[in-house]
Amino acid sequence: MTDKVLYEPLGGNDMPRFGGPATFMRLPAVDLDEHLDVAFLGVPLDIGTSNRPGARLGPREIRDESRMLRPFNVSTGAAPFDSLTIADSGDVPINTFNLQKSIDIIENFYDEVMAKDIMPLTMGGDHTIALPILRALKKKHGPVGLVHVDAHADINDHMFGERIAHGTPFRRAMEEGLLDGERVVQIGLRGTGYSPDEYQWSRDQGFRVVQAEECWHKSLDPLMADVREQLGDGPVYISFDIDGLDPAYAPGTGTAEVGGLTVHQGLEIVRGCKGLNVVGGDLVEVSPPFDTTHNTSVVAANLLYEMLCVLPGVEYHEYS
Repeated sequence: MTDKVLYEPLGGNDMPRFGGPATFMRLPAVDLDEHLDVAFLGVPLDIGTSNRPGARLGPREIRDESRMLRPFNVSTGAAPFDSLTIADSGDVPINTFNLQKSIDIIENFYDEVMAKDIMPLTMGGDHTIALPILRALKKKHGPVGLVHVDAHADINDHMFGERIAHGTPFRRAMEEGLLDGERVVQIGLRGTGYSPDEYQWSRDQGFRVVQAEECWHKSLDPLMADVREQLGDGPVYISFDIDGLDPAYAPGTGTAEVGGLTVHQGLEIVRGCKGLNVVGGDLVEVSPPFDTTHNTSVVAANLLYEMLCVLPGVEYHEYS
């Protein structure tokens, strides 16, 4: 039996932060392999979007803005690189011209991720990518619970007559038995709609719907305590659309909605998933062309790092 290989991000004292490999956290670029516990992956797809494009460029920009991240989480005590083998395994080779073919390519790619027992943390891309990822997860874990942060419920039955787009993944996921409806929470929903029962379909499936107004001016720690109790010990996936945050914090996205969550609340949600059986996560809908300050990608990179810190098997250091 060989000793476990533990990779470390390239440190700022070994190479200036603006240099080194263009990987997430400047980690080693490693092909999918059974020795990996966690792989950061990119899905550069935005042909499922309905408004502003550009999310295909998200993985590259998020990686670039992750260069300031350091291995130890001083705020929570998490030290993921002390116990897990973590690398950047590159991008899924989607078909730029065909959404359905891309969905199949993504599912097949994540089938391989699951076969190698790797926990995926994914940089989107638009939210369409959640559907093929959940299809692959079901083959390994069965129906999963879901912590879904978003301005939109993404439960449309169709968009322009199409059943698969970035506004439909969670309706399709429920129809296909990919989600355990009693173990799904949607946080940050808001904005205008087409009817007064905009979120009723979610509630009818057993989803807990937490509208953004319920989150204003308060800590979300109590909410996440309830979420942990609701989701229990079963497998859980985190799907974080960056437009769940207010555009004051994350303007670089395709479908911005005012009145959203703060960065602090986004951190509380992800950190509040500690103790759940998290089997993967994604951060989607970052559109660099609309992110002139790069702040959206900075926030996205940090949220992905926080997801890493709540995965099972992460070592935590207690403060004295």
